[in-house]
Amino acid sequence: MNGPLRRPGFRYFLSGRLVSLVGSSMGPVALAFAVLEAGSPGGLGIVLAARMVPMLCFLLIGGAVADRLPRRTVLVAANLGGGLTQGAVAVVLITNNYNLLLIGVLSAANGVLDAFTSPALRGLVPELVPVDQLRKANALVSSVRNGTKIVGPALAGVLVATVGSGTAIAIDAVSYVLAAALLGRLHVSTAIAPRRPGVLAEVRRGWKEFRRIRWVWAVTVSSALMNLAQVGVWQVLGPELTGQSELWGAVLSVRGAGLLVMSALMYRLVIRRLLATGQLLSALGALPLFALGFGVQPGWLLIAAFVAGVGFSISGVAWETSLQEHVDRGMLSRISSIDELLSFVAIPVGMVVVGPLAAVFGAGRVAVVAGGCYLFAAWSSLVFKEVRGLRGV
Repeated sequence: MNGPLRRPGFRYFLSGRLVSLVGSSMGPVALAFAVLEAGSPGGLGIVLAARMVPMLCFLLIGGAVADRLPRRTVLVAANLGGGLTQGAVAVVLITNNYNLLLIGVLSAANGVLDAFTSPALRGLVPELVPVDQLRKANALVSSVRNGTKIVGPALAGVLVATVGSGTAIAIDAVSYVLAAALLGRLHVSTAIAPRRPGVLAEVRRGWKEFRRIRWVWAVTVSSALMNLAQVGVWQVLGPELTGQSELWGAVLSVRGAGLLVMSALMYRLVIRRLLATGQLLSALGALPLFALGFGVQPGWLLIAAFVAGVGFSISGVAWETSLQEHVDRGMLSRISSIDELLSFVAIPVGMVVVGPLAAVFGAGRVAVVAGGCYLFAAWSSLVFKEVRGLRGV
């Protein structure tokens, strides 16, 4: 067996991601309950926005920094910072000194740290495994990520109910520190790029490179449009259209199971035109939107959710692997940050407009139209021969 897990560096990396993702999947749940228990329903939106906005503002800078400095150093610093900020939130809650402004400031600091973390993570994997093992490595990371999405929130709910939100967030803070310790054990020999005029110049250079590579911007725009069509309908209208909290919870769990099963299978599958396959099958994400809109029986909705999870998993691994195989490593974090910025910006836009549209046209009709738009967006990148013809290693 000659896989990524035989490499100590990747094992430390995967262990660090496991610890970090378990904590991160618990943190938002615990924080939401803490804010709501403080009698501040409107404050929850403020706290969430306080984290999202700084992350979006600093993403491009985070990508440039991750391309200039050793990515391991960036990740260790960001995780230690996350441990510090989440630890401060935990102290505030445990000592019963809840203050919305203080929680908002700490959430904003976490958002800034996230902006440096994500681009560095995508750029670090190619430094740990050979190019022919990237697909397997990304499948393992995806399996860990999808598994924690199922386990983490449930564990957070139990902890909040038994020991309180503050303690649950304290555990999240510890997970950041443990992740930093594991990532600090990585030994990667990465040459630091020569100093150029400055970080903003690096950002501009990254944007120029992003525009130059047609398959990259084609898929990024496609993904942004998919998020615009799907996330708002799913998160805002989904619970309303199912009408039952138990059914909606089952739908989310089944979709998570589809993600997990397919990410595990991707470790074994060998697909030559990986990117095109991922884009083709990403259209499966339209199925639950159609199912919600047409009001199908619960069993069919659950099947649609599972199949959508399968499609999301394939497209995610395909995109990560394609970027890491074909984009210059010195530009990888910057390209990743632009991809994430465009994708993330589309999400709040979709969430804002879906409510008024549903009030005018009806929630079911909006879900069906969103499914059609999602389908079109998913396949739009296949118009480009660079997307269809890109071959995996």
